[in-house]
Amino acid sequence: MKKSPESETKAKKLFVLDTNVLLHDPGSLFHFGDNDVLIPMTVLEEMDGKKGGLSDVSYNARQVGRLLDEILIGATPRDISGGIPLKNGGRIFLQTSFTRPKNLPRGMDVKKADNAILGAVLSLQKKYPNRPVILVSQDINMRLKARALGVEVQDYRSTDTVVENADQLYSGAVQLPNDFWKSVNVINSSKEGPTTTYRLSGPICSSFSVNMLISLGGTKPFNAMVIACDKQAATATIVTTKDYMRCQVKGITARNIGQSQALSLLMNPEIDLVTILGQAGTGKTLLALAAALEQENLYSEIIFTRATVPADGTEEIGFLPGNEKEKLDPWMGALFDNLEVLQEKSIGFICKKIDKKDRRSSERDIGGGTQEKDDMRKRVKVKSLNLMRGRTFLKKFVVIDEAQNLTPKIVKTLITRAGPGTKVVCMGNLAQIDTPYVSECSSGLTYLVDRFRGWKHFGTITLEGVERSRLAAHAVEVL
Repeated sequence: MKKSPESETKAKKLFVLDTNVLLHDPGSLFHFGDNDVLIPMTVLEEMDGKKGGLSDVSYNARQVGRLLDEILIGATPRDISGGIPLKNGGRIFLQTSFTRPKNLPRGMDVKKADNAILGAVLSLQKKYPNRPVILVSQDINMRLKARALGVEVQDYRSTDTVVENADQLYSGAVQLPNDFWKSVNVINSSKEGPTTTYRLSGPICSSFSVNMLISLGGTKPFNAMVIACDKQAATATIVTTKDYMRCQVKGITARNIGQSQALSLLMNPEIDLVTILGQAGTGKTLLALAAALEQENLYSEIIFTRATVPADGTEEIGFLPGNEKEKLDPWMGALFDNLEVLQEKSIGFICKKIDKKDRRSSERDIGGGTQEKDDMRKRVKVKSLNLMRGRTFLKKFVVIDEAQNLTPKIVKTLITRAGPGTKVVCMGNLAQIDTPYVSECSSGLTYLVDRFRGWKHFGTITLEGVERSRLAAHAVEVL
């Protein structure tokens, strides 16, 4: 006796995908194992409105359309109603009927996309009472409404979601427990000039990564950089706090141990990729620019770029007149602000070297710093992210600001542009994500830190402590 389609699918779950899931990851169609996937017609309509443009969201909308076209090619309406088989053993359905479910509360406007999708899910629950019907959405409000209506719902965890919580992300530094020296064995130690190196073994060493800063407080503070490690042992180079805080680049002196670690990574020619995370005012951009200008003799060009996403989450502000630089200038306020600080620090640093008797004449010779300001701006080239595809950067120092707003796909595109002799620095604050469909856990910056951890040519640090001003520091605490 032939089984009915209903009995064949009783044990399988039916996942209904929200628009944001497909716009975030077109491949989500195939990420539900041998279960079935249904796409409401409202979702297709929403994607149709997103397909125009050059943004990553628009690209994904077009990609979903192409994938569905390949899957459904040659299928009849009856085939679509019964589900099109996928290679993973599941089937894909498109919504083919539009009946308003009686249990959708009065007052909920079905013309609104979210409500129409919820209505479709409720109808499916009624149609398949013995089958799990699950809505998948990255929209928190959508999930709240679904739970209120008794709809089973879950967030979408794609293959590029590397952590469940941003607090779990590797920070590049670790505070050692007070009993650290009792928990490790010192295999050997060596001293070369002012540098002391330890080879340590113990269970805690398995959690270390190359280029990690390990610190121990107390009466005898201890700071060290891990230069090599494996499952059983780690090699760490001791650096005193005094040496760390003595680090000065372009007149900028580190104000805390995190900034010193950042400068150490930025100034190390063996480190090809550096990520710097931290809240506003921790000095991310200033440190990166100072290091870039200090090492400009090692690189043919300093390139500065950033994600051009406004704070309200919209993707663009319209067409601006002018060339590439003139179009990007409104977005580069952070760059110009930090260059101004570096200009003042650099001029001040020059003046300190001048004898007091000759200070006035020397300041006049450097034009009050005007020439220095102009030269510094010319040395940093502003580029658009949209023009990066297909390029190869040779011996460039590339600074990518606001990287928390980038998707893993864009980050991959940017990092793979690096040619021989290029250093890439990515900075961002995961608490200030303005791009739709990107979260702390799925941000390209998070993806980058997790995927590169342990590579000897990569270093990361999460800065703490607002150093911009006492006003900014207090605002972070109380607002």
